[in-house]
Amino acid sequence: MTGAAGATGTVRVTGLLVSDVDSTFLTQEVIELVAEHAGVRADVERITEAAMRGELDFSASLRQRVALLEGLPAAVLAQVREVLVPTEGALELMRRAREAGWVTALVSGGFHEVIDELAASAGIDHVVANRFGIRDGRLTGTLDGPIIDGRAKLDTLEELARRHAVPRSRVVAVGDGANDRAMVQAAGTGIAFRAKPALREAADVVIDGTLMDVWPHLEAAART
Repeated sequence: MTGAAGATGTVRVTGLLVSDVDSTFLTQEVIELVAEHAGVRADVERITEAAMRGELDFSASLRQRVALLEGLPAAVLAQVREVLVPTEGALELMRRAREAGWVTALVSGGFHEVIDELAASAGIDHVVANRFGIRDGRLTGTLDGPIIDGRAKLDTLEELARRHAVPRSRVVAVGDGANDRAMVQAAGTGIAFRAKPALREAADVVIDGTLMDVWPHLEAAART
């Protein structure tokens, strides 16, 4: 688990906010941005969409997508970082949450090499994501380390809640796809954001506006 920013210090911990990244904290799917440089974006998009609908096993689908990137120069990851677009309200939500004493975390089926820089600039406390296999300056078409799938997202949420002594009632999780289902169901408030049907039916709250629409639910959780 990687801390992308400073710890909460002496600020009282109000709660824990855990967010998915691709199509939640960001408007884009990071692996699709990388795939565009390899000329295989359409293939990767097709696999991603099926995985997010819950039609494919996430881990297997991720390996399949990453394999299509074999041989791509790792230098393109810097270009991908430059075109990331946070979802409307994402940065403001994280800023206000931290000011109110919330621990913030991003858990992603995406990649540290792309999202860490943005997370650090946004003051995110924790980032958990996949890592590309890289050798001799090129992507190997494999992953380096464990896959961050739905189970890993749930484990991260539970571990952070224990570490920061946050009760379940003050844990808020936000996601959009089937691989967010377990953590959304485990949170005191589970939010489906512009989500696929597989997550909408499992969430406590469905939001189709901006990420700042999450804020009232943090305020409500803080009162529990």
